Amino acid sequence: MKNLDQRNQIIEHSLKLNSTNLSPLRSGNISLRAEQDNIQGYLITPSGKKYETLKPEDIVFMGLSEEAENNDSVNKPSSEWRFHRDIYVNKKDAQAIVHAHSPHATAVSSHGKSIPPFHYMIALAGGEDIKCAEYATFGTKELSQNVIKALENRSACLMSNHGQVAFGKNLDQAFELAQEIENICHQYTIALKLGEPKILSLEEMKKVLEKAKDYKKG
Repeated sequence: MKNLDQRNQIIEHSLKLNSTNLSPLRSGNISLRAEQDNIQGYLITPSGKKYETLKPEDIVFMGLSEEAENNDSVNKPSSEWRFHRDIYVNKKDAQAIVHAHSPHATAVSSHGKSIPPFHYMIALAGGEDIKCAEYATFGTKELSQNVIKALENRSACLMSNHGQVAFGKNLDQAFELAQEIENICHQYTIALKLGEPKILSLEEMKKVLEKAKDYKKG
């Protein structure tokens, strides 16, 4: 089977979505940039299947110029295939994507606001704050455009009334970043219970962003 190792990686991390409670039941989706039959594209989890039942042949290959309606796979790709594709097209350093309906990120996203730099770990997403993409119906071109906008100069964002998305140079990195975003959102919700948290200055965040480059390498 083509891209068997990558297909197994996707299944492994899909199971982790459930076991870590990063995305319960069938929610969320995972993809990896891939090439198949000399076509540049990505492998993505199928629509509607429980992660515990996934087999390598269930993982769907999509070309970067392909529309889901034209895919001849037995399984339909995740309904969110569009923003996965558009991230790969617009972010050359994106090799893997994790989209999760993680509890705290989803709760924060329901307010449709960016997360300010109340903690320096915000920098792990690549900017001085974590943007929240404006709401649009799942699976639509509009949602994909909103996500791409929120990911400008960043490798993760919230999705209003929906969840979060993160990408990295491999699945381990993308998954870990998604876990970091969920943890940051959890901390933010706790901080808000005590009132408005102190916000770090833009000058301080610029220092942190520079230091974060070495942190990510480590």
